[in-house]
Amino acid sequence: MTSPAASPAAPLLRIRGAGIRRDDRELWSGLDLDVAPGELVAVLGPSGTGKTTLLRAILGLQGLSEGTIEAVGQPVRRRGNRRIGYLPQARPLPAETSLRGRDLVALGVDGHRFGFPIPRRGDRARVDALVAAVGARSFADRPAGTLSGGEQQRLRVGQALADDPRLLLCDEPLTSLDLANQQAVVELIDRHRRTGAGVLLVTHDINPVLDIVDRILYLANGRFTLGTPREVLTTRVLSDLYGVPVFVSQVGGRLVVVGAPDAESAAHHHDGPDEELHA
Repeated sequence: MTSPAASPAAPLLRIRGAGIRRDDRELWSGLDLDVAPGELVAVLGPSGTGKTTLLRAILGLQGLSEGTIEAVGQPVRRRGNRRIGYLPQARPLPAETSLRGRDLVALGVDGHRFGFPIPRRGDRARVDALVAAVGARSFADRPAGTLSGGEQQRLRVGQALADDPRLLLCDEPLTSLDLANQQAVVELIDRHRRTGAGVLLVTHDINPVLDIVDRILYLANGRFTLGTPREVLTTRVLSDLYGVPVFVSQVGGRLVVVGAPDAESAAHHHDGPDEELHA
């Protein structure tokens, strides 16, 4: 007798009929999205289209105008969920920041406690393991403000992964990083994804993560489209989404989007294989 096929795992993120308004403007509405265990969904689109607002809604920091969001099996709530990790933009810390690199990681381990956190042996071991996991041993004891942007972002990854989150939200985590550090941070995110975590990653440049992206949610002009990179990054789809002619073409092995409003944010590049992705 043949055993029945295993039922698919429940999504780690489940969004149904979601919409958000800002003042009198509707950013988007009717959004349905599931993120499965081990899946990475990239969120693209020009500035002002509600990409970061979507992450804030999932974190419980932004109310919806309609619809529902469940994250890791629970409705989102303002007090947060430690099974959701958050990796912010790579903004440099002030040079005078005196916290050591490992102290930044430790905030992810004990920063949720009230009062002054008292180090515990288990916490110290966890911080040491996280520092090692993100390749930060050589600079973890230096003042964080003296570290490079890439070194600081590695430490933020360690902080975001402190509770082994089942859902990881990343908001422009590669901004201002050089190519080597972009690759290092992408590898850390992908390594966590391969443990079965779901990842929702906001980015303005698809190139550094295109090889590990499963699907793209593209927000523009109050509308959205969702699909694989091959389905979304086409002349026809993006022209329809923006409502103006948008051209997707290959230039020197790079996929380039040309003609979209807010061109700086919408110029996505692709360094992958020379595939015909445009219509």
